[in-house]
Amino acid sequence: MQMWQGNCSGHRGKEPCVERNWLGLGIMAVGVWAWTEKDTFNNLSRLTNVALDPAFILILVGTVTFIIGFTGCVGALRENTCLLAAYAIFLALLLLMEMAAGVLGFVFKDWIKSQATGGFQAFIIHYREDPDQQNLIDWIQEDWLQCCGIEGPKDWDRNNYFNCSSSDIGSREACGVPFSCCKRKPNEIIKNKQCGYDVRKPSYTGERSIYERGCLRAGEEWLELNLVPVAGTVVSTMVLQNFEVAKVIYEKGCVQAGEEWVERNLLAIVTGAVGTAFAQILGICFAQNLRADIFAQKAKWH
Repeated sequence: MQMWQGNCSGHRGKEPCVERNWLGLGIMAVGVWAWTEKDTFNNLSRLTNVALDPAFILILVGTVTFIIGFTGCVGALRENTCLLAAYAIFLALLLLMEMAAGVLGFVFKDWIKSQATGGFQAFIIHYREDPDQQNLIDWIQEDWLQCCGIEGPKDWDRNNYFNCSSSDIGSREACGVPFSCCKRKPNEIIKNKQCGYDVRKPSYTGERSIYERGCLRAGEEWLELNLVPVAGTVVSTMVLQNFEVAKVIYEKGCVQAGEEWVERNLLAIVTGAVGTAFAQILGICFAQNLRADIFAQKAKWH
């Protein structure tokens, strides 16, 4: 049996699992290519929140996948105790980080929520500047959570293009929301990219006209006499207006929608986390057992 003598040098050759490890390298290459297309390397200031940048996530996932897969695969095939030890250490570190993230996420859930809110705010502000983040937030709002903004459509006023004051500079999207906030109609085949225009304008459901004549005191007296019907009219008008808008766009904020999604899928999330941890523990045990067998075999030769 041909064996490596416990070092990290190796032989050239194509093994099936080595070829499959190119998947991790390919994921990393896609992330690097995305950064290159966005000219990120020459303008790192554009990375407002690197942890939520889709290209960075691809680079990170691809790198970790390739390193762990390569050390485990080649270490097992070539019976290299150094690579097997590295594989076990990487899996143990990954498992510890996942456990720490789970505990910290439960203990500091309010901090996590505030960080997610801050990240979503950055997405909204830079919505038109980064196509990857734009596609991500559109997917979150339209396909995943079916929401709009952080707490509601009004959050899109943070974006220069959707700010209501942008109508003064000729922005057609002023006082609107992205198309991903719109509810798709049952028979709609082609998505209407302009469905969110003007939906946050007070006049969206029609102009309200009131009498302006008369003195201030007369108006106050009339208001006192008609307080109940006036209040009812105002409330019903606001409800009707919100109802009309709600038929067009999603009114629920994405943070609230995300919390509800986690609550609905908590069992599946916990099951997946436990299954992943169990698989990692098995990987560590198998790697250590294989190393022990290799050392035992070497001891027989001496």
